[in-house]
Amino acid sequence: MKLRTLTLGLLSASALAFAAHAESITIATVNNGDMVRMQKLTDDFTSKNPDIQLNWVTLEENVLRERVTTDIATKGGQYDVMTIGTYEVPIWAKQSWLLPLDKLGDDYDAKDIIPAIAGGLSVDGKLYAAPFYGESSFVMYRKDLIEKAGLTMPDAPTWDFIKQAAEKMTDRANGVNGVCLRGKAGWGENMAFLTAMSNSFGARWFDENWKPQFDQPEWKNTLQFYVDLMKAAGPEGASSNGFNENLALFQQGKCGMWIDATVAASFVSDPKASTVADKVGYALAPDNGLGKRGNWLWAWSLAIPAGTQKADAAQKFVSWATSKGYAELVASKEGWANAPPGTRSSLYANPEYQKAAPFAKMTLDSINAADPTHPTVKPVPYVGVQFVAIPEFQGLGTTVGQLFSAALAGQSSVDDALKQAQDAATAAMTEGGYIK
Repeated sequence: MKLRTLTLGLLSASALAFAAHAESITIATVNNGDMVRMQKLTDDFTSKNPDIQLNWVTLEENVLRERVTTDIATKGGQYDVMTIGTYEVPIWAKQSWLLPLDKLGDDYDAKDIIPAIAGGLSVDGKLYAAPFYGESSFVMYRKDLIEKAGLTMPDAPTWDFIKQAAEKMTDRANGVNGVCLRGKAGWGENMAFLTAMSNSFGARWFDENWKPQFDQPEWKNTLQFYVDLMKAAGPEGASSNGFNENLALFQQGKCGMWIDATVAASFVSDPKASTVADKVGYALAPDNGLGKRGNWLWAWSLAIPAGTQKADAAQKFVSWATSKGYAELVASKEGWANAPPGTRSSLYANPEYQKAAPFAKMTLDSINAADPTHPTVKPVPYVGVQFVAIPEFQGLGTTVGQLFSAALAGQSSVDDALKQAQDAATAAMTEGGYIK
């Protein structure tokens, strides 16, 4: 008995010693469903890499952006892996703030990443972030409520049809809002939606000479349409609703339509989480007949800050989390419909995925339809569909988002919000040296 106790004691001491020498990496991530799911599956990674421990910092979208931007700009060194988006990657890579991902392993198959997604995460042909999931945006709608309203959803609806359908589906006495759209202030929250929407209305942030365009009729038409639509058919308190809040509303049967990220499709169609899972249909983001739809292009991706002391361990984790094998792991645990979407061409060629995910083709079509180099009807000097790929946009976009959220909440008029947006953008562009 004493020998057995002694042996166990030695084993425990050995395990503790091993743990003490294990390398610990800290991962900053967003609190979206796919990223939360990833954390639950990391036993697969640690079992294959017992010398690496994972520490998680999970944050709401706006807070995550603020924290990781501050950390990398000040060389704070808090994180070894950062969840960032298509906006940050090229800007930060050119500042030498990110490490190129050149040690992802021989079987990683970076060429399998969908070209539209990989292009936004690369600089000079080098990948600086690996996409955990990619997305565009489209219409998710209740097939039963559309039918009840006596309408048929087109595969490619117009904004006028969306307005008509939203008003007919609204039944506030029974807690049903015709449409749920982002209203929470933030360059990646309400302004992601409104910028993409404005493209389809013929609007643009800046003209060819970087002069702000919020004083033009195209922006007035966009914001007025949005505010009027939400007043007539949107949920109460919409100015506080972002992606996660609207996801919950839709899953609870409180939205007739939701125009948002394609990644939401697996969650609204999951019978474990959604009360309307068997009633959801999908359509392309709306247009106004001007040649541009109101859909965006984005990837939540994993990047490694240049200041980390644990680059090799960080690349091992990034490789695992964005690999074909990870998609297969999710499929084995939760079904193919829940595999991270929008990143790999092989997923969309997989018959099992096609069968399990009725939204697959519409997602891929939406991603491929977005053109970051020609995002608007009129010429622009910038790249980016739902954002402007310049460093100043993060602060400016949030300022404008606050103004537009206030207009939605009825705290200011549409005209006042646009005037203040014009003034703020003019000041920012002048200070940044864009306007000479």
